[in-house]
Amino acid sequence: MLKIILNCPRYLSPFNEKARDLRIQNKPLWLIQRDLLAPYVTRELELPPGMRMPQTREPCLVYRDNLFFDENYIKAFIETAVRQKKAVRAAFSINDPAFREHCLPLSVSYTAAGDVYLADLWYYPNGPQPTVEPLVIDLQAREIGYYHVPTYMASESGDLVYQVPLRSLIAIDSWVHIFIADTVFGLFGRGARFEDRLNRDPFFKLGVLGASLYEGVQLLQCSKLVKIGRNCSIDPHAIIHGPTTIGDNVTVGAGAVIENCIIGDNVNVSQDCQLMLSVVGDGTFLPFRAALFMTTIMDNSMVAQNTCLQMCVVGRNSFIGAGNTFTDFNLISAPIRARDANNELKYSNRPVLGSCVGHNCRIGSGMIVYPARTIESDVVLFASKERRVIDRDVMYEDSDHHKLKGGSLHPRLYPRPGEQTEESW
Repeated sequence: MLKIILNCPRYLSPFNEKARDLRIQNKPLWLIQRDLLAPYVTRELELPPGMRMPQTREPCLVYRDNLFFDENYIKAFIETAVRQKKAVRAAFSINDPAFREHCLPLSVSYTAAGDVYLADLWYYPNGPQPTVEPLVIDLQAREIGYYHVPTYMASESGDLVYQVPLRSLIAIDSWVHIFIADTVFGLFGRGARFEDRLNRDPFFKLGVLGASLYEGVQLLQCSKLVKIGRNCSIDPHAIIHGPTTIGDNVTVGAGAVIENCIIGDNVNVSQDCQLMLSVVGDGTFLPFRAALFMTTIMDNSMVAQNTCLQMCVVGRNSFIGAGNTFTDFNLISAPIRARDANNELKYSNRPVLGSCVGHNCRIGSGMIVYPARTIESDVVLFASKERRVIDRDVMYEDSDHHKLKGGSLHPRLYPRPGEQTEESW
């Protein structure tokens, strides 16, 4: 089968980078796509915007390179499409709760067609052709609560819930979609699939129980749920609950708590750190008492001591200083707005949501960041009388390094489309 990749020209704010080059579940998006499709395709062709589709009669799988999908979705889509022997395009019903609640808000990548929405994923059994039929694949969503709102925090109390799919496909049009792909469709989805397998497969359940008894640990700590790479140093007083994946050359200090996380290679998690439902990229350093809750950190970044990030996304090579707090809840129950694919503020459909920091940022100590605010790549911030609370988006022009003697030593590595980087010597 021929794989045809359509380039998405949009750059995501605040990273100033295309979605295909950003990390999802600790891998570049283009690499996730390549690895998942490797069993089905024999060769590939990449098409820049405006280029015509090739004339061929062989079966083709065509997709836009800002799509994130998992193994369960792509297997169901390809097997159903091949069985139908017709040209089809991936579609979602508006009644699919995972799509309606998490994929559609802030996105511009879906095309409305009657009672379905079309995604940029096609299968052609005899080469590209103009007419296709929608193929709706059920995401198999299930409602999972993650936070209880007491009466004093909101007018409506109760559990906040995610619609967690067992199959995942989402277009990455906003930094919020990275949060959804990593946390809701990734970590929550992995847990949901684990529970589903426990309920369906009694032998798997016995294997987990047997491993727990043999190793003399609590069930969520056994090797069936906690996968640890090579050459790791983990203090015996650390607590690690699965499902968790830890890469190679990782150090975990005493008193650290890790629950349902993806930890990359060469990561240092120091004493008393708290990591819950988070994705930590390769080369990340977390000094003592750093706290991450439902947060993504891309590779080679650092979050210093006593800093708390909740429901946030942090780009690569960024530093967040000590004692920062990234809030995730409006004290007055106003809807949270976030930037969409067109860099416009739209309602995020999230009652709680953290913030996003781009690549190559330097954030000093003692900041408070309001929900859904973004800090553009290459920004430097330090606390001052004028700015200690971040209550609006921070652009590169607002960076404090412009005011500093020697500020030119901080290079601009991620300019906006059409802008040039500045040479630094």
